Amino acid sequence: MKYIDHNIPEEILNIPAEQFELVERENIKDEKFKTEPIGFFKDAMRRMGKSKPTMISLYIIVAIIIAALIVPFFTGYKYDEQNVSFKNLPPKIPGIEKLGIADGSRVLTNRKASSLEDPDRFPEGCIIEIVNEYEYKGTPVVDVKVDYYKYLGVPEGQYHWFGTDYLGRDLMTRLFRGTRISLLIAFFSVVTNVIIGVIYGAISGYYGGKVDMLMTHFAEVLDGLPYIVMTILFMILLGPGMFSIILALCVTGWIGTSRLIRAQFYRFKGREYVLAARTLGVKDITLIFRHILPNTVGPLITRAMIAIPGAIFSESFLAYIGLGISPPEPSIGILLADGQNVLLQYPNQTLFPAILISLLMIAFNLFANGLRDALDPSQRGEE
Repeated sequence: MKYIDHNIPEEILNIPAEQFELVERENIKDEKFKTEPIGFFKDAMRRMGKSKPTMISLYIIVAIIIAALIVPFFTGYKYDEQNVSFKNLPPKIPGIEKLGIADGSRVLTNRKASSLEDPDRFPEGCIIEIVNEYEYKGTPVVDVKVDYYKYLGVPEGQYHWFGTDYLGRDLMTRLFRGTRISLLIAFFSVVTNVIIGVIYGAISGYYGGKVDMLMTHFAEVLDGLPYIVMTILFMILLGPGMFSIILALCVTGWIGTSRLIRAQFYRFKGREYVLAARTLGVKDITLIFRHILPNTVGPLITRAMIAIPGAIFSESFLAYIGLGISPPEPSIGILLADGQNVLLQYPNQTLFPAILISLLMIAFNLFANGLRDALDPSQRGEE
């Protein structure tokens, strides 16, 4: 039975077939894409590459890592090589020493003027200039600037770019070996915390209910334990060393990651594609690690990058208060602790470790911020 709208004129309903024109498919063309289609991570990396602070910080991180790996092998000194005859030497760098920068000079104060003529006390050619002249109780006294390397009889051609410490050990070798150790501790502690946090947070967020409540309360109780007390307990039980410090950093370090993953699972576990997969009989472990967890990769990577400078700072703090690795192994914190004892007399022993840890902290934080912005889904496709 046909239903005809009587308001339509009869001539329109009876249009002859020859008045119709066939439109060929070849004449219909879709508009071309103006840009090539790219995936989420490729788009994130492209936007990150356009951020100058992010890329500069990445170059600094890579340069420090490379230096930590190769510099200790090319300085010509071992990290535990001692020579107390050449202790507390100032920095001396070949090439720029003639500019008056890092030339190995030091000002000796309150020296008798007559002692300048004694070759046993002031070897020939070590005196650069007399800085100040005055009298003390009728005795002529001077402040004299000397080439401290010649003053102590350091062999010609022997350089210490960052100087030496109180045992005559080369600071440049110890600093970059210590940087390597600090980075290793930070890397392993962060990786361990991420693995534990992902598993713990995924189980808590996926199952919810009583499971989530019990796991969340356990994490809160653990988070309330005194950090320093736990570190001291590990040091007593296992002795000082990298393993003890990594364990101390992992006691509660995973809790923040687990909270992040838990929140992400509550956000995504009710989505339609997850419900569809569950309806088809997909196992829980597959739903967790294949369907839901990939959505947390962006925030997880960002948190891991932010956690690395935090771990470096924590290790340096522990070493600074005497809970670091055992001597003679160095770390940035140990070098800072040793340098602060002679800060006023030999500031270079504190300056170089302080500059390096500052560069690491700033570079990792800037890189983490840039990575967070690049992985932000709301900015995808923006130029």
